[in-house]
Amino acid sequence: MNSARQQATHDDGTRHGGLAEPSAGEQRERRPLGGHAAAAGVVSVAGGVVVGELLAGVWSPSVSPLTAVGGAVIDAVPPAVKDWAVSLFGTADKAALLAGMALVIAVLAAFAGVVERRRRFAGLAVISLFGLAGVAAVAGRAQATPVALALPVAAAAAAALILRLLTRKLKAWEGAAGSGNAPARRTFLRNLAAGAVLATAGGVLAGTWRGTVIKINDARARVALPRAAEPAPAIPAGAEAGVEGMPPLVTPVNDFYRIDTALVVPAVDPDTWVLRVTGMVQREVELTLADLLAKPLTERHITIACVSNPVGGDLIGNARWLGWPVREVLALAGPVRGADMVLSRSADGWTAGTPLEVLTDNRDAMLAVGMNGGPLPLEHGFPVRLVVPGLYGYVSATKWVTELKVTTYAEDTAYWTTRGWSDHGPIKLSSRIDVPRSGRPVNAGTVTFGGIAWAQHTGVSAVELRVNRGSWQPAELSSGISTDTWYQWKLSMDLTPGQYEVQVRATDLAGTVQDEASRPVVPDGATGFHTVRVDVKS
Repeated sequence: MNSARQQATHDDGTRHGGLAEPSAGEQRERRPLGGHAAAAGVVSVAGGVVVGELLAGVWSPSVSPLTAVGGAVIDAVPPAVKDWAVSLFGTADKAALLAGMALVIAVLAAFAGVVERRRRFAGLAVISLFGLAGVAAVAGRAQATPVALALPVAAAAAAALILRLLTRKLKAWEGAAGSGNAPARRTFLRNLAAGAVLATAGGVLAGTWRGTVIKINDARARVALPRAAEPAPAIPAGAEAGVEGMPPLVTPVNDFYRIDTALVVPAVDPDTWVLRVTGMVQREVELTLADLLAKPLTERHITIACVSNPVGGDLIGNARWLGWPVREVLALAGPVRGADMVLSRSADGWTAGTPLEVLTDNRDAMLAVGMNGGPLPLEHGFPVRLVVPGLYGYVSATKWVTELKVTTYAEDTAYWTTRGWSDHGPIKLSSRIDVPRSGRPVNAGTVTFGGIAWAQHTGVSAVELRVNRGSWQPAELSSGISTDTWYQWKLSMDLTPGQYEVQVRATDLAGTVQDEASRPVVPDGATGFHTVRVDVKS
């Protein structure tokens, strides 16, 4: 009989000592896969992140664990990587960063779930690292408070509790045998689904709750800008080239570029906003928004540009700004001998170093409160920002400005200066071809080219084009609004079918010709001729 049993065992390979080996399907039914553990980790960490953001919405609206980590990442990114991100994603670089952060967090969270299943507390150790990273990031933010520092700890604790609960349910399913495994499996999957739903709902609520932006938008809508004591001069009749496809002479607010280090737009309450003038001054000055709006304000069209703008790039815009001259507020403070720089500080801690002489000469550097006829948009610095003609934004255009510290370049360094950028940053003479677009076919015959040129606070005297490296041909230069804005230009040429390389260059009012040498944006702005390739069809 034993011999027969052994023979049967060898024949079908499913019996060992008289017990049937579970089939592959039964194995899968009884034992959860590693993917379930990974899902538990992702749901747990997502739940923890949401808890941190919800708590931040109540007790720390200016800084949360997620935004602090994102800000720390932005600060730590090498300038070359930052330039690559801006060139690749443009003004969507913040969304790309958030997506990248979400992916990294999800991968690490999945890892935490997998290792917690294999060894108790291993996944909790990974989550603890999340918490420590959050504490370090919050501590490095200008808005850090004791409450804000506690939020990453609370978020990590919540994630750990959720992971322990889901891991217990997972192991209960894994350890169940026979017909008893189905209830355990359903319990785990129900808990996992509930956690995912709550994390999603909580995320939506956190986004709404943390949107003190809504409150600030309401406050912004109540801000009544006064009539300018010095209105902007009328735009000259010949300022627009009239070429179809060209960008407008004045950039609409919604199209104006945005490049800064704020992962989340700071929500600054206009009713409590204060600007402090400190440092090497005879007397410190404080201004509220009401004080500023009561001053005789100046309105001017000014073009500003980002130093990360590549040759031919679109990180430049022209707007009508309303504000009080910076030289007036500095005169109230009285800079002392030896000062040569003003370190402006944003509500989120970002800083820019601007030459004192630029802020006290006759240019229209201003504490801007208005843009294109309305209060500043939140993403462009509401309630107050700096606008300085002739300098790249990284050394001048501080948004959400809260402090002007009169100091020296020897004593203080600004945010980007410590990261390899020049400390002065005058805008480079440059030009761009906007139509026709590079690579787009056009019909043979008369082809009209159009674009812009700029040399802020100096002005443009001429624009020229050349085809296939031939002789330069003068373009028709429109009259600029002022030397502080860009100029439009156009040139019509007769082209036969074929491939053409077209380049543009500008000359400023001082007689300086645009630099042909191709240089990257680091350390003080790109140079070179913008070049387009045109395919002329018959």
